[in-house]
Parts: sequence; structure tokens; C-alpha cells
Amino acid sequence: MTALRPIPAGSTSIAVLANALGVDPPAGPDTVVSGVTLDSRSVQSGDLYAALPGATTHGARFASGARDAGATAILTDPVGAQLVAEQGVVLPVLVHPEPRAVLGHLSALVYGTDRLKMPLIGITGTNGKTTTAYLIHSALVALGRQVGLIGTVETRIGDERVRSVRTTPEAPDLHALLATMAQRGMDACVMEVSSHALSQHRVDGVIYDLALFTNLSQDHLDFHHDMEDYFAAKASLFTPARSQSGLVCVDDDWGLRLAGQSEIPIDTLTTQPGGLADWTVTIDPHDPHRFVLRGRGDELHLVSALPGAFNVTNTAMAAAALLLLGVDGAAAQRAVLADPHVPGRMERVVLDDGRDDLPAVVVDYAHTPDAIRAALEALRPVTAGTLVCVTGAGGDRDRDKRAAMGRAAALADVVIVTDDNPRSEDPGSIREAVLRGARAETGGVTVLEVGDRREAIARAVAIAAGVEPGGDAPGATALVAIMGKGHETGQEIGGEVHPFDDRAEAFSALEAAATQLGEASA
Repeated sequence: MTALRPIPAGSTSIAVLANALGVDPPAGPDTVVSGVTLDSRSVQSGDLYAALPGATTHGARFASGARDAGATAILTDPVGAQLVAEQGVVLPVLVHPEPRAVLGHLSALVYGTDRLKMPLIGITGTNGKTTTAYLIHSALVALGRQVGLIGTVETRIGDERVRSVRTTPEAPDLHALLATMAQRGMDACVMEVSSHALSQHRVDGVIYDLALFTNLSQDHLDFHHDMEDYFAAKASLFTPARSQSGLVCVDDDWGLRLAGQSEIPIDTLTTQPGGLADWTVTIDPHDPHRFVLRGRGDELHLVSALPGAFNVTNTAMAAAALLLLGVDGAAAQRAVLADPHVPGRMERVVLDDGRDDLPAVVVDYAHTPDAIRAALEALRPVTAGTLVCVTGAGGDRDRDKRAAMGRAAALADVVIVTDDNPRSEDPGSIREAVLRGARAETGGVTVLEVGDRREAIARAVAIAAGVEPGGDAPGATALVAIMGKGHETGQEIGGEVHPFDDRAEAFSALEAAATQLGEASA
């Protein structure tokens, strides 16, 4: 995403940036900088162009194009400085051995985000980041606040929305967004903070007023060396360089460990019966969606708008965050009850005609073993008939989790293994790993392989509707859970992204099933 740029409210000199780096300023007249970018195609007049070494080429090779587009200075490493000189580019050059490691702090100086008055809430964890962010965002909006949102699905500045390319933007884009939010009068910003962003310095220069940790389970081990490395990245958010205070869910061992080693003041939260924490959750034995949150003298009676125990946790985290941000208990209780729409997270797909003879369909972003298991465990109690799960695994990502994803999917009655985003890998080999896990489970689960995702969704709905053998007839009590892609609107195959939306495909499949049921009853 190309960042929304703030209206320049001033400028920063190269001398100031050099001083921040602890190096001598470049020779010649002092130069002013009004923006920062690491993409030569996005350079605007007055920008500092960050020419970073990349996986395939060095950004300094595009220095002449950046100059022609209006860049007034360049940040790079010693190799990049040589490349800039070879092109005859006459611009002030700041040289640092690790330019990416200082890019966030320089961006904060240029955009003035080192002195933001707008509260920032950062959320990290394997699962629940997006849902918790939306819950906090919708609650603050319900309280009459103007709120920014940065995350996996989209970026919001008040009512303006821009689709996100990654969970957490690159440092220059992030600081530009925060400065834009401040200029437009946002009262707060809620954002997801990925482990990639923490490892790659994307949130450097940002100080969160409150950091949240939801949980940790296997994911992204194609990027991180192991779970210890993955945890260390998440834990780095809970240091004075990045956050002032934290809220940590201690329902898993990783949360307990983080709470014990955090370098900033921490509040803990647990949903476990008899668990010890600053905030405790007591679930209504007659309604698993209702619960009481207690802590620091407050007692909130809340309802999770989304199914599943994990969404009780997400709701409790959102409510506790509001209280820690100074929201009155009664107001927080009302605000959290505002019905949030979280794209691709337990999102229902229904026909507009309100037919009651079709199966329920839910689209969810679950793409880890724990997330798939939790989603199906949440859906099982509300599914009287056949539970059908459509799932697959992404290519060029953590291979070790694929069989475990299949085993988790086998909690359903019917598992249809299909393609997710194969990327550069052979789709058949990915499916085989997921199938191996699903078929290893006993208990009468039916496991099918349908490589084409559109066909897999259509077949799942047909089975659940009873128009194809293997499900109920009629299908009103059945449910289809489509896992993995959630809000995504494209499918990446062989380096090309094809338009694809699980929700749209599910809607079409429901229409087809409705037609077949109508013809059968005619």
C-alpha cells in the first residue's frame, strides 16, 4: 500500500537526521526533507529515498530515478553509497551499515510522530489480532471517538478505507499514516503488529500506549527459525523502546512467560476457571457467549457477538483494554456490546431471500492448526447436522504445520482438502500433506480432495444441503466452514494473483443449491 501522506506541516533538515544517526552531515548546503519512502516508484518531491539492500537487487540502483522524481536525499549502506556515486547522482547521502534498522526512527523525525498525542494500541499474537482490533475500534467508535485502524484487512482513517497489502506497513508508510491520522483529528489508532514487522523494524520509532498479547501457536516458521525466535519477536513489543504498558492473556504458557519477563508494566488476563490474573473471566454456565469480566474494581457483564471460546477471550481483551485506556466501566460495557463486523472472521454468508432450507455457511481466516481446531470447536455445538470443513494450506510457508492443519480439520464430519494460495509450490504436494493429517484421524470422518477451490466450496455446500450424497437432507441443520483465506479477494497460483473471494463463491454455491432444491421439490 502506498501510504496516505500527511499535508506537510514542516520539514526536517539532513543535519538533524545525521545528528540522530550520530554521523557527520553530508558536505554542502543543508537540505530539507518532508517525506520518506523506500520505493523509488513512490518518491515525491522533498523525499528521503531509503535505498535498502533487497533479496534480488539493491534499492540504490534506482537512485537516479528517485532523484528525477524529486528526492532530495538518500539513506543507504556503504554498498549503496558506491552505487549512487557510480550513477553520478549528486544528492546528500546518509550512510549507515544497517539503514533498515534506523529507517523507522528517521521517519518519526520527518513526520513528527515522535511526539504524537494520539493514543496508540498495538495488538500482537498468532490468532485473534484482527478480531480484537476490530472489537476495540468498534467500541471506541460507539463511544463517539474518531479512530484509525491499521491491520491485515484494511486501513481506516475515520470513514476512509484503504485495502491493506500486509498486516503492518513498512516504517515510512506507517509513520506517514499515523501523521495523517493525527492531522485529521483521530482520537486513537488501533493496529495489528505482526512478528514480521517487529523483526524487520517496521514499527521502529512507534511507542504504543498499550500493547496486547493474545496467544502464540505454530505459524510463520518459514520466516522464524523456531518457536523461540517467533516468541522473541512478539516479546520485543513489550519493551520500553516500543510500548509504555501491556495487557497479556496468560491462558497459554507463552503468555505466562511473557508476563514474567516483560520489561514494562503488565496487566494479565485469564479466561481459565480458577486462573490467577489481574483480569478474570467467568463464563455463564448456561450461555457460553455471556461472561463477567472482573479486575481493578470493575465488573463488566458482557456478551461475545462472535461464536467460540476464543472470541470470548478476544472480547474480554478488548474490554480490559478500554478500561486500561481510561474508559468508564459502564461506558466500556455498553461500547463492547456494539455489534462488530469483522471481515472474514466467522463471517456468515446468507442469501438475501431468507430461505431456511439451506445450510449455514461461515468463512474464517483460520490458517493454523490451533485456529482451525478452535473454530470447529466453536461451530460444533451450533451444528445439529453435518459439519463440513473446506481447508488447505498456503505454499512457500511453514510446511511443518500442514499435516497438523489436516488433523485439526478432522473435527468436522466431512473434510474437503483444496488449494489455498499455492504460490510457487506444486498444489498437489501441499494438499497431500494436509490430506495425510486428516486421514490419520479416526472417528468416521469423510476426507475428500478437490483441488479447485471454487469446485470445493460448491461441493461442500451441495453436500451440506443434501443435494449431493454425504450430508443431510434437507440441509438446514448442516454447516459449512470455509477456512484459510477469510477476507482475501485473490488466490495466488504460480506467481499470479487471480480474483477469488470465498464469500462470493459461497454465495454462488448457496444460490446453486437453492435452485437444485427448488427443482427437486417442484
